[in-house]
Amino acid sequence: MTPAELASTVRAATTTVLRDHDLPTDVVPEAVTVERPRNPEHGDYATNIALQVAKKAGTNPRELAGWLVEALEARPEIDSVEVAGPGFINIRLSSAATGAIVEDIMAKGENFGALSLLDGEVINLEFVSANPTGPIHLGGTRWAAVGDSLGRVLEFAGATVTREYYFNDHGGQIDRFARSLVAAAKNEPTPEDGYGGDYIRDIAGDIVAQNPSALDGSDAEVQETFRREGVEKMFAHIKDSLHEFGVDFDVYFHENSLFETGAVDKAIEELKANGNLYESEGAWWLRSTDFGDDKDRVVIKSDGDAAYIAGDIAYVADKFDRGHSLAIYMLGADHHGYIARLRAAAAALGYEPARVEVLIGQMVNLVRDGETVKMSKRAGTVITLDDLVDAIGRDAARYAMVRSSVDSTLDIDLDLWEKQSSDNPVYYVQYGHTRLCSIERRAAEMNVMGASPTADLSLLTHEKEGDLIRTLGEFPAVVKAAAELREPHRIARYAEELASVFHKFYDSCQILPKAGQDPEPIHAARLALSQASRQVLANALRLLGISAPERM
Repeated sequence: MTPAELASTVRAATTTVLRDHDLPTDVVPEAVTVERPRNPEHGDYATNIALQVAKKAGTNPRELAGWLVEALEARPEIDSVEVAGPGFINIRLSSAATGAIVEDIMAKGENFGALSLLDGEVINLEFVSANPTGPIHLGGTRWAAVGDSLGRVLEFAGATVTREYYFNDHGGQIDRFARSLVAAAKNEPTPEDGYGGDYIRDIAGDIVAQNPSALDGSDAEVQETFRREGVEKMFAHIKDSLHEFGVDFDVYFHENSLFETGAVDKAIEELKANGNLYESEGAWWLRSTDFGDDKDRVVIKSDGDAAYIAGDIAYVADKFDRGHSLAIYMLGADHHGYIARLRAAAAALGYEPARVEVLIGQMVNLVRDGETVKMSKRAGTVITLDDLVDAIGRDAARYAMVRSSVDSTLDIDLDLWEKQSSDNPVYYVQYGHTRLCSIERRAAEMNVMGASPTADLSLLTHEKEGDLIRTLGEFPAVVKAAAELREPHRIARYAEELASVFHKFYDSCQILPKAGQDPEPIHAARLALSQASRQVLANALRLLGISAPERM
């Protein structure tokens, strides 16, 4: 019985006892809290349901808790129940119920933890979306790791997810990028507002090498040649870097296409028609304050040019017009203003603003020997995704980025993440998986069959066995929280906890027979528990996009 199943049982029992005592049942919440107590001596699980609903139902918590003790103890999956304090209820499961968790994991395999929570939800998940004017910096790297993991979690929870990268290939930054390339090709200094770094010189050199006449023609023609070919080469580099990082997208959406196809003009005309765009001081303004923004936004400037938000408005419409039911944007630390702006754009076009979510990620710093690392060898001014992977490897780079909440600034200690020891979180978790794989290999050599239907899981009564089983049973709830809160770091923290609990079990319980000893039923039961642990740890690592090695 998993915590979620126990919570359902407690809810049903609460409803029944209230009805039996002629008390209202509509006070019972949909979600009942069932948690592991801090002190294992208090039982396997605890619930505060009696404290939550007793007063609303017209009784007192301890009386309601007493009724629930009788109702829950009648369940075969529950060994004992007791009231604690003002009305807390401590529950101990039967050995058969705890063993059923292991059986469930073995039966579901890679699907253990999968949910139907988001069935029918079609999500557009946009992340990274770095300007195509340079390599992906650390902020984009964080979103690459977190976004890819979040997409995996949402799909595991039942959603259909479109991973989308929005290329900002329209506007002034592209012009500055092209001018920088032209200057590098002519061996001239980088323009004052331009981009520097070896990558600019490399791209400019490649363009000239492949197109010797690139510098011929008028200034406008040369600028256009380097803009077109430079952006294409930068796109290619960004895609290659992301692919090597284990991140691929379903859609690469070009901002420029919104203008070329007339989508921006269409959205503007629609807003004019529905009255949500008005003219003032020669410009056209979105009535965004009507939809919760702190000020109205200029959409068409007084010179007739579209403001940046014009593309955002058309892009919101495009996401929903393609059949998505939810649009999640993952943006950088300087984009807080976009939350109200994008929701206002959606509402002005007639879409439900709650169907637009904006996640904001904070900055990332690299530290070595206690000092902040500031310069990239190739990019010149910023540390890039490629720099990080070169320094600590792909798995460590992804794990370092995804294991903390994006709400906080992240400092990555390169010395820590390079270590091949338990101090390094990703090494610790992956080592747990390799140790479990090693146990299975040795078990096969010794002819111990843990996954056999004959394994007696009721023998798993040791304290550390119970801790491990309960930790395994929490995985679906962790996935649920990660999906609902858009927080894949919960999966990483769970993986570390599971590895820790497994190592304690390993140190306390003899899993396989000692040399010269014949296999006994307890060995088969513990092997089954180990196999279930390996499966859940592998499932967690898969959701993080981290490899689950069998040997290290």
